[in-house]
Amino acid sequence: MKRLKNFLFLLAAAPVVAFAAGPSVPLDKAPVNLTDKESLQRGARVFVNYCLNCHSASVMRYSRLEDLGLTEEQITGNLMFAADKPGETMTIGMTKADGKAWFGATPPDLSVIARSRGADWLYTYLRTFYRDDSTVTGWNNTVFDKVGMPHAMWDLQGEMAPVYKTQDGHDVIERLELVKPGSVTLAQYDAMVGDLVNYLVWMGEPAQVQRKQLGVIVLLFLAVFFVVAYYLKKEFWKDIH
Repeated sequence: MKRLKNFLFLLAAAPVVAFAAGPSVPLDKAPVNLTDKESLQRGARVFVNYCLNCHSASVMRYSRLEDLGLTEEQITGNLMFAADKPGETMTIGMTKADGKAWFGATPPDLSVIARSRGADWLYTYLRTFYRDDSTVTGWNNTVFDKVGMPHAMWDLQGEMAPVYKTQDGHDVIERLELVKPGSVTLAQYDAMVGDLVNYLVWMGEPAQVQRKQLGVIVLLFLAVFFVVAYYLKKEFWKDIH
């Protein structure tokens, strides 16, 4: 009985613990729009060029990109660099052992990373890398302190440096400041990250839009059927008291 009480207490406290373990920095709203196929196509391009070198998406097949409006020729000619057939999954050549040796930890599979971390977290994370000579990679992140991942898209964004302020007797990062421009403007980089996050959200559940549309249709059907069933019930029972 005592164990049951302890279990129920932990179950009730779980949301509070999860909230307390949340990010300590405010997250920016990700521009997610799963009906914007052009954005999803751009995000897929960024993904295969910058993420798929170290991270796999082992439950995602290249052929599924046809759902975004791409043809098989476009997929094989522009997005397939580590596979021979569109039906293959998005795997990489780097082994887990190599990943751990090079980065200190094996780069995670990104198939459902948006469902795990959340779109806002990813959007903020990918835009808040900054130079930090105290780390092995020379990079750090405001959302993920002492992150082992280097800034894969630094050539696009450029190099950011932290601006500190004193809070409760400690120096904390107030904002990031561009100290070395990249190949695109910060606004263009934010748009690219938005497209990438949009794609990651889609990849976590490619049928999400269809599922929601089907859900609306089912609810509308049930609403109409309820009215019909109600009047049928009144008709059948009108002579019964």
